[in-house]
Amino acid sequence: TRRGLSTEGVPDIAASEGFVVGEVTKKSILISCPHENVSTKFLAPYTTFCRIHQKSITCLDISSGGGLGVSTSTDGTMKIWQAANGEIRRLLEGHVYDVNCCRFFPSGLVVLSGGMDAQLKIWSAEDASCVVTFKGHKGGILDTAIVDRGRNVLSCSRDGTAHLWDCGKSACLGVIADCGSPVNGIAVGTADNSLNLGTPEKAPSEREVGTEGKILLLAREDKKLQGVGLQSRQPVFLFVGSDAFNCCTFLSSTYILAGTQDGNIYQLDVRNT
Repeated sequence: TRRGLSTEGVPDIAASEGFVVGEVTKKSILISCPHENVSTKFLAPYTTFCRIHQKSITCLDISSGGGLGVSTSTDGTMKIWQAANGEIRRLLEGHVYDVNCCRFFPSGLVVLSGGMDAQLKIWSAEDASCVVTFKGHKGGILDTAIVDRGRNVLSCSRDGTAHLWDCGKSACLGVIADCGSPVNGIAVGTADNSLNLGTPEKAPSEREVGTEGKILLLAREDKKLQGVGLQSRQPVFLFVGSDAFNCCTFLSSTYILAGTQDGNIYQLDVRNT
């Protein structure tokens, strides 16, 4: 219960029986329950940008320098904005239907996006022009990943495949995986040295840059989380979860996290899943 404000504008807060109010600032309250040995810090948002989109925000990313944000929404738009104040800088137009995912390249000057139109696009953050369009998927693109500095990029789709693309020639370098089930999320990371990533059946193209020693995670709709050697295209592991996998990420070269539709977050060791 708030009892009033101090002269500095900080609220005076009292807790009900069994709870203790710890630190209170203008933007946070620390509440603990000593009996249960738990505490939670409640944070107020520093700023809310409510003018960027009109409907649900489906994806967002921040440039490496922290200056710009990019976001996609069910209002059908993709926008670049100032991360500090939410001021809109660019409108990225060109996808048909919803845009599902967006991310900055490491340079912070270029954006990669994927949409329900099965197209993958690369945009200039400086003038909002679409510099490359990749076509090849037969279903909506659900997630993307960037390999190293971005000469190659990855995409996954409702069509059950993950593709590797060459940005310089706007061409597909290969299908990394064909799962027979929608791939909801992907992540690429450097594999632990002890992991056998398999050997490519044929020598990789010289247009493939930075794929060696990398593992690709695939979060699949059919309740499976799969690891594939990025250069070899060979399966490394297959883990069956409790429900559809929606997203995945690397904690380190050995540990990964993945989230399922029924609310579980799995932490796995890639050496022994």
